[in-house]
Amino acid sequence: MDLFMKCAIEEAEAGLQEGGIPIGSVLVRNGRIVGRGRNRRVQCNDPILHAEIDCLRNAGRIGSYAGCTLYSTLMPCYLCAGAIVQFGIGKVVAGESTNFSGAREFLESHGVEVLDLDLDVCKAMMGTFIEKHPELWYEDIGDL
Repeated sequence: MDLFMKCAIEEAEAGLQEGGIPIGSVLVRNGRIVGRGRNRRVQCNDPILHAEIDCLRNAGRIGSYAGCTLYSTLMPCYLCAGAIVQFGIGKVVAGESTNFSGAREFLESHGVEVLDLDLDVCKAMMGTFIEKHPELWYEDIGDL
C-alpha cells in the first residue's frame, strides 16, 4: 500500500475516533498531498461534508486540478463523483468498493481513471462501522 492511501486511512480512523463515519481522502498533485479530509457529516451536522468534499475544501483553490489524483478509502458516491468530474480530477484510487459500489461507472464514463485497491483494512473498517451504526450509514448514502 502506498503512502497516499495510508494517509487516507489515517483520515478515516480520525473520523471514526471523532464519532463520525470512517471514510478518508487525500488529494495528490505532483507527488505531494495538497488536501486531506474525512467524512465529517456527523461532527459538523453538514449533510454534504463527505470525505472527498472535505478534502477538496481543505485543498483550497489550487487552480487546475488536471494531473491530480484523489485517494479515498471507499469508492466515491455520486455527490463526490460529480465534484471529481466538475474539477477535472483525472484519477481516483479507492481503498474498496465491496461495502459500497459508489459511482465508478459514472466516473469512468466521464474519462476518470478509477483504480479499486480492494484493501482488507478498508473493507473491515467500513464493514464493522456499518454493522454497528446502520442508521448513520444509511443516512450517509441517502437510503433511510
